[in-house]
Amino acid sequence: MIRQLAFALLALLTLVPAAAQTPASSPPADVRVALETDRGRIVVVVHVDRAPVTAGNFLKYVDQKRFDGTVFYRGVGAADYGFVQGGAQNDPKRILPPIRHEPTSQTGLFHDDGALSMARYAPGSATGDFFIVLGRMPAMDARPDAPGDNQGFAVFAHVVEGLDVVKAILIAPKSPTAGEGVMKGQMLETPVKIVTARRVP
Repeated sequence: MIRQLAFALLALLTLVPAAAQTPASSPPADVRVALETDRGRIVVVVHVDRAPVTAGNFLKYVDQKRFDGTVFYRGVGAADYGFVQGGAQNDPKRILPPIRHEPTSQTGLFHDDGALSMARYAPGSATGDFFIVLGRMPAMDARPDAPGDNQGFAVFAHVVEGLDVVKAILIAPKSPTAGEGVMKGQMLETPVKIVTARRVP
């Protein structure tokens, strides 16, 4: 009986370290999304682990097919420097509630070549419009030491395929009259349709 008890205790002791060494659950992996446009395919990697709120919001629009049939409607810059903007355009049938702002100072993501970021007014007002950056745009990053609205825009993804498509959208002809305020002269003469937005392996 004593020998059996000793073996039982030995077996228990050998199991405890194994249980203690069980690895913690892995952080969520990046998610790839393909934007099929009438100018070509753009594939992006969505950084779920680094910008969970913003990335999760974008993926809700993708999974609920809210981007299907929307457009890229704005292009600012020239050649391979600037940004293009697209998305739901505040369509009440498409937009979801605004999300909490995730500044670049928190996520460690920046407005570098191919970055996707959420369009917004005040911090915490982003819904279903986003832009894609060409080149490095540090002025769009959070600047905590600057006065006023210093929160920047929330980067959540990067283009991994189709930057040539983004560049073609950027240099597409602009309407001389469309748009209001600073956007006048930045609106595409012929918006580029986002036919579908889907997760891909």
